[in-house]
Amino acid sequence: MTKEKNIQPEAVSAPPTGLKMIAREFKKDKMAMFSLVLLVVLLLGIFISALFLDQESVMKVSILDKYNSPGNGWILGADEGGRDVFGQLIIGARNSIVIGFSITIITSVIGVGLGIITGYYGGMIDSIIMRIVDFIMILPIMMIIIVFVTITPNYNVYSFVGIMSAFYWVAKARLFRGKTLSEVRRDYISASKTLGTSDFKIMFGELMPNLSSLIITNLTINFAGNIGIETTMSYLGFGLPPTTPSLGTLIGYASNGDVLSNKLWIWAPASLLILVLMLSINYVGQAFKRSADARQRLG
Repeated sequence: MTKEKNIQPEAVSAPPTGLKMIAREFKKDKMAMFSLVLLVVLLLGIFISALFLDQESVMKVSILDKYNSPGNGWILGADEGGRDVFGQLIIGARNSIVIGFSITIITSVIGVGLGIITGYYGGMIDSIIMRIVDFIMILPIMMIIIVFVTITPNYNVYSFVGIMSAFYWVAKARLFRGKTLSEVRRDYISASKTLGTSDFKIMFGELMPNLSSLIITNLTINFAGNIGIETTMSYLGFGLPPTTPSLGTLIGYASNGDVLSNKLWIWAPASLLILVLMLSINYVGQAFKRSADARQRLG
């Protein structure tokens, strides 16, 4: 007699979750892990320190303390108005990060959303929105922002975020429209339409996750870029109001030859902080992109 053998089906392991893929990628890439830790430490240090600083006190002019060097109660010395450079560095960094993040989120929501909608529906909706995009893209955006800053009364951080967001969503819309046009031809979109799945669920529940690596890459690049734009505009004198600390304002002091050569404590820390922030954001973003790509390949 032959004994029947119980044939057990082989266990099929489920694909790793998104968090596991991200953790695996950061373990493999030491530079990305270091950048992530450094970025978290910097963000926590900046935002926690800013809680203990009063902006009015930091920006209070004291001619007697003009260009005080670091030491004797001054961590990073004082600027030409006798204002605390360390306080301006912390509050300015917080402002730049919040502004960059706000512009990135607002423009991403508008740009990604409209890009997916126009690419999915096409036709008249696509034509109207893309003509608006084409019109905005040919405008001299920087000049418009400079004029807006110059003529707007009671100009503040919210005004800056609003005017920047009004123009910087168009490139995202064009990018994601093009990607959506290629995705809507795939079989899984046709199958979902055949099954009667709603357009909203197809666009944002099925199609959008397949654009995750592009979204992550675009978010990180734009986040670093928007911090750079705010800093550049403030450096040129068309960013935040003079009473609001900014990293660009601190760097702008280096336009004075004496400050550039002999008073590095005023502008060098801000320049170094911007460089470290942008590099860290870029390395972290690339690691997230690779994990998203790996997750999509595994299904």
